[in-house]
Amino acid sequence: MRRWDRLAEGYLSECEARGLAPQTLERMAGEVDRWGSWLKRRRPRPSLDEIDADLITRYLTGRASFRAKSTLASILGVMRGMGDYLVREGVWVSSPLRWMKGPKIDPRRLSPRRIGRESMEALWRSGASYGRGYHRYQWLAVMGLLYGTGLRRGELERLDLSDWDRESSTLWIDGRKSGRERRAAVPPLAWRCLGAYLPHRQNHLETLGLIEQRALFVNRDGGRLAGHAISRALKSMARRAGIGHVTMHQFRHSCASDLLEDGVRLVEVQRVLGHAQISTTVRYVHVADPARREAVALHPINRMLGREVAA
Repeated sequence: MRRWDRLAEGYLSECEARGLAPQTLERMAGEVDRWGSWLKRRRPRPSLDEIDADLITRYLTGRASFRAKSTLASILGVMRGMGDYLVREGVWVSSPLRWMKGPKIDPRRLSPRRIGRESMEALWRSGASYGRGYHRYQWLAVMGLLYGTGLRRGELERLDLSDWDRESSTLWIDGRKSGRERRAAVPPLAWRCLGAYLPHRQNHLETLGLIEQRALFVNRDGGRLAGHAISRALKSMARRAGIGHVTMHQFRHSCASDLLEDGVRLVEVQRVLGHAQISTTVRYVHVADPARREAVALHPINRMLGREVAA
């Protein structure tokens, strides 16, 4: 099935042209290759136009063993994309994957655990004493942007110095994930941390002779600070603070949940996070919904109980 390999390469090239992140492309490539390898091992080996719903179901049954619903849904999503590509290329008349339902997933279960207010403060105290020299200023700036603006991991990792507008206190965020570029307003504490970090960044790069470096956050060698390095540092800071495991995306979740809890309207939170659809933002409401709490506080039962107690 050499033709499969060529088609898979074409599909992934098309995805790359759409601007998908390298990590996403790597995951998709692995899934398409795994599906193709399974097909090649079948005896008798099916031709591409013989791949039907029954054969796909057999493959998915094997892939579903001991895997979470969200994982299976992700696998099915990649396969649907490949199936649509096969239709566009004239290999299939129609894709049987279009009529296959994935597992039913509660979107609330996909939301990462938020970082509590006390835990957040403990994490910041840990960050203030983590590392040496410019690192201490850097980690506070990193946490300030993650929590203050709800940046995604890739968005933070790809930030350049030119993306920071000091005059308006805003960051220019690329649209690689959502397909929509945006400007993010940076809260005062976060831009003060960023302002304290930048002179130390400049001194560090001058020492290395790398003053032309464009990245906003740099590692000890003067290169762009990678997302996995930030995750590793946050994990270490959390361990020192005694608050358990912390991920970068938990800052984004905490940003949204805390804004909603403090009464910020849902549509404004959508703009902060850069969600294309407000339905994506709604999943945070189950964690923080002040309007619902206020409604319950006005329930008639509260007045009834008050009269009973007075009696």
